[in-house]
Amino acid sequence: MTETQRPRIGIIGTGAIGGFYGLLLARAGFDVHFLLRSEYDAVAERGLLLNSAVHGALTLHPVQAYRSAADLPPCDWLLVGTKTTSNPELAPVIAAAAAEGAKVVLLQNGLGVEEELRPLLPEGLHLLGGLCYICVHRDGPGVIEHQALGAVTFGYHSGPASTSEQQAIVEAAVALFSAAGIDAKGMANLGQARWLKLVWNVPYNGLAVLLDGGTTKLMKQADSRVLIGAIMDEVVQGAQACGHAVPENYAAQLLAATDRMADYLPSMYHDYTQRRPLELHAIYAAPLAAAAAAGCAMPRVEMLYQALRFLDEGNLD
Repeated sequence: MTETQRPRIGIIGTGAIGGFYGLLLARAGFDVHFLLRSEYDAVAERGLLLNSAVHGALTLHPVQAYRSAADLPPCDWLLVGTKTTSNPELAPVIAAAAAEGAKVVLLQNGLGVEEELRPLLPEGLHLLGGLCYICVHRDGPGVIEHQALGAVTFGYHSGPASTSEQQAIVEAAVALFSAAGIDAKGMANLGQARWLKLVWNVPYNGLAVLLDGGTTKLMKQADSRVLIGAIMDEVVQGAQACGHAVPENYAAQLLAATDRMADYLPSMYHDYTQRRPLELHAIYAAPLAAAAAAGCAMPRVEMLYQALRFLDEGNLD
């Protein structure tokens, strides 16, 4: 990618995800602009700090930081790193910051996030999903702790592009991240990719909150380990009922990979302990509804969802 081809990138939501990828893209020489709210003053003064087990300690200072989307210059790419709980307010923010024909990438977990946002966006914008396979969390204003991984899978969801143009846009996203040293690839079926990621996210996010433990604790105890496997199997069945192929022994592969991981507290655990709303709709309600519509019940997932709703409502009182 030449200098003349380097686009302007906007980060919508400079938390753990947006901050991590935005910092690496900026350090790779891209023109990156960061939208912040409560952390604006800290980041404007001290910059972004990344403590990474993979990349080492990195700082970006000064940061092209903004309090309002209206103040951002028109961006060719908008990377959305906000939690799905804020999606109802996303559309006007994206519209204010997007250049004509911009590519909007939702770096979010869960199912149905693109489908819910698409009707609210200008027709000329391209909408993509970006699935982040990473162990990262925010440790303070402008401070990001990166434990492991970092790969991103991109898929085109909707927009004015033809089939061949869609592939070119996905390849451009891959090239963008690859130029910053990030492992990136494209995937033709975005829905399948989201279901596959849910196989891990559904059990570990919820059980970390309910059982107050990270991956090591959850995997070490016999009963919780069995429960994780059973929930994974239900999510696999849900994906298959919705018409998505799942690799053979996929759940077993994820269990084995988690065994090899250092202890990790998923993002929902941090949201709960910091009294932020949990991403229950995208990670639980939407998959449950999709599976039910396809004639597939997921009773363990539903019980997990109900218990999390109880805790979430009490946590936000």
